[in-house]
Amino acid sequence: MLATLILGACKKDSSENTAPPTLSAVTTLNERGTPLQSIGYGEWIIIKGTNLSTTSKVDFNGTLAADSLTYSEDNSITVKIPANLTDPINNPITVTTKYGTATLNFQIKQPGPQITDFSPGAGNVDDEITIDGNYFKGITGVTINGVAATIVSSTQTQVKIKVPAGGTYGQVVITTPVGSVTATKTFGLKHTIFDDALRNSWTNTSYSFTSLDLASTANARRGTTAINVVHKAFSAVRFRLVAKFATAGYSMVKISMFGGPGTQGKKVRISVTPTAGTYDLVLNEGKWTDYQVPFINIGNPATIEYLTFQEFSGFASQIFIDDVGFY
Repeated sequence: MLATLILGACKKDSSENTAPPTLSAVTTLNERGTPLQSIGYGEWIIIKGTNLSTTSKVDFNGTLAADSLTYSEDNSITVKIPANLTDPINNPITVTTKYGTATLNFQIKQPGPQITDFSPGAGNVDDEITIDGNYFKGITGVTINGVAATIVSSTQTQVKIKVPAGGTYGQVVITTPVGSVTATKTFGLKHTIFDDALRNSWTNTSYSFTSLDLASTANARRGTTAINVVHKAFSAVRFRLVAKFATAGYSMVKISMFGGPGTQGKKVRISVTPTAGTYDLVLNEGKWTDYQVPFINIGNPATIEYLTFQEFSGFASQIFIDDVGFY
């Protein structure tokens, strides 16, 4: 019986396919007869070829697929592409078996770029702006108002740029080899009420506060100063333009606010005079938040003499305010 087992083992070894692997195509799991030209990160694929049954690893341009997500047969490998790869587009596939390696040049693309936020929300020429998001690898350009910005640094999730001349307000667009994305919020102010000081003949007509400092250096959004208000319940920071601001050519009110202790979830109500409508802003404690309120949310006023930001939770609180104006 021992001789029989030895003979059987020898027979099995001699029949094992010792040819090196070859790779010929990539398909999806559902369309196995249709070769792909490219696919995205994180997808399940089938790699077709020959001599693949002894596959020990699948390498995507230096990133290995998880062993638990790799299934090999002689003519195919079913594998899940890792969620992040080295290159935004060109990520060759290398398969290693017991008897060799094979590489297939193939495009595995990162998703299109995504912008979650940028900070600060306004700035002067050459100010540095930080843009957060994802899939910025291979970034080819950033524009503000269609003007190219200088890229200071970039990673997959963050880009730092310099505000370009001619780009102090407008849409922020990031482009990578995969595509472009426009930020949901706009950058800058077309008409400024406050940044470091009151501008364009606007005056302070705030009321009922405990204290108000229009030149506080304690916590500026950018520049050197911000408005520091300690509210009583329902007190207000209010600005007035005697000549009245005509809203034609503008679409929204913008303001940056920093919520002091205890302000998380508390409200500030924005209103205008002549009376048109109101809109509530929700504060975030301990950080700056950039707000933009379309005119449609406050009744589409044709002119504005008074612009009011009123504490509206009945809560005595400290708030810092900066970058107030219209876009």
